[in-house]
Amino acid sequence: MTEGTWFMKIHDTSAQDVVIEKKTGRTRWLITGGVAIVLALFAFWAVPAVQRWAGSSVSVPLDRLRIATVSQGDLVRDVSVQGRVVAAVSPTLFAPDQGTITLQVEAGSEVQQGQVLAVLESPELQNRLQQEQATLDRLSVELDRQRIETRQKILDNQKNIDLAKVALVAAERERRRAESGWEIEAISQIDYEKTKDDLENAQLAHKHAVADAELDEERLSFELQTRELELGRQKFLVEDLERQVDDLNMRSPVDGIVGNLLVDQKASVADNQAVMAVVDLSAFEVEAQVPESYADDLGIGMGAEVLVGNDPYNGTLVSVSPEVIQNQVTTRIRFSEITPPGLRQNQRLTTRILMEKKEGVLTLPRGQFLDSGGGRVAYVLGDDGVARRRSIEIGARSLSQVEVASGLEAGESVVISSIDAFRGADTVLVNK
Repeated sequence: MTEGTWFMKIHDTSAQDVVIEKKTGRTRWLITGGVAIVLALFAFWAVPAVQRWAGSSVSVPLDRLRIATVSQGDLVRDVSVQGRVVAAVSPTLFAPDQGTITLQVEAGSEVQQGQVLAVLESPELQNRLQQEQATLDRLSVELDRQRIETRQKILDNQKNIDLAKVALVAAERERRRAESGWEIEAISQIDYEKTKDDLENAQLAHKHAVADAELDEERLSFELQTRELELGRQKFLVEDLERQVDDLNMRSPVDGIVGNLLVDQKASVADNQAVMAVVDLSAFEVEAQVPESYADDLGIGMGAEVLVGNDPYNGTLVSVSPEVIQNQVTTRIRFSEITPPGLRQNQRLTTRILMEKKEGVLTLPRGQFLDSGGGRVAYVLGDDGVARRRSIEIGARSLSQVEVASGLEAGESVVISSIDAFRGADTVLVNK
């Protein structure tokens, strides 16, 4: 080694070494026991999960499902539809005759029952009334004349009867005188027989006078009755024409407002032409279109509930259309007690028709499982997190609930969302 050469001392690893003490038997058993306990706990937790996973061919997350509990209670079978407010009483006024019309109101005006809304000028109808009125006056005069003639004729007949009576009495007196003279032979036989003939003539004249008077009285009574019938017929004709002329003043049949005006002011209208409509604001109904599938279940008298704003009002189904138009049936609902204030024609309202009420039945909320399972299959979720397929039978259906006729029990949890993802498996693992 030359001068100036130096050496570096390299240390060994002895400073890093640790003396390991030899484990005793007790420490080894503690470690082994701890590992065994951990393995047992893991097996207790993992084996059921593995078994569920092994027994289920489909696994679905819980947050993708809707779960509902089977409950027991009342089920109201109903149908909810959109209805529109219509006037139950909305008469249309028609022209009673042809002529020129003068409107007294405008569209939207409030009117009272009996108020004149329009006046129709019909010179022809008014002229006919005047003519028939003149005929009525003539017949009335002729009837009075007939009464006078009847009384006069009766007096003449009575006079003839009285004169014949006087002649009869005189003939009887002459007959008695002749008999007295004949007994003492004071008169001839010819004079005696003549008094007898005069008495018979007087008796015949009196008898015929009475008969003629009775027959003439019957004839006069018949003629008088004929005149009275003619006068009565003419009165009816005049009254009808007066009614027609009065109808030219077209009046409102109800309290309400004037709807659409169907003619212009001072327009010439034809007989029976529509003039205007009047809407009765105190009698509103709801017209609702119900799907055809519910048509067989609808019946007059069923209860209904109409939602006006946030307030429900009770109603009654009063009519059901006998025909189906565009797969819908037209119904009419009348408010039962109180008509909601502020309604307007053609206003849209939500309406429920209560078709049936069942008490104490098992129910489930409506869900997509009815469509995807055809209403015959449901999956019941157990406490172990497995949904099991079960055959069920669905009964009545309402807007928000369905009746469970068989297959489920109260308190069970059922998947009510779509079950298409289950692919018809008997068991489905629901992951939380």
